[in-house]
Amino acid sequence: MIVNSWESSRSAANKLGLKETDLSNLRAYGLFRPGIHWRSSQSGQKKPWAPEAIYNVKNCKKVINKNYSLIMLHEFAA
Repeated sequence: MIVNSWESSRSAANKLGLKETDLSNLRAYGLFRPGIHWRSSQSGQKKPWAPEAIYNVKNCKKVINKNYSLIMLHEFAA
């Protein structure tokens, strides 16, 4: 069962069965929205101008399930 919590990109990618770059791409395409699906991590940033994103796995899973066909089409077309 997926709980409603914020996870690092590596952990979220593993739980969602994606690559970390896929998570970034879903953010860039606007499918993952800030504050709902991802946010900037508050802990120990190495680069304050490029903060690490953390993900709400439960909300991300909903978007992936709803847009699965679109996501898979893009992956094979790229």
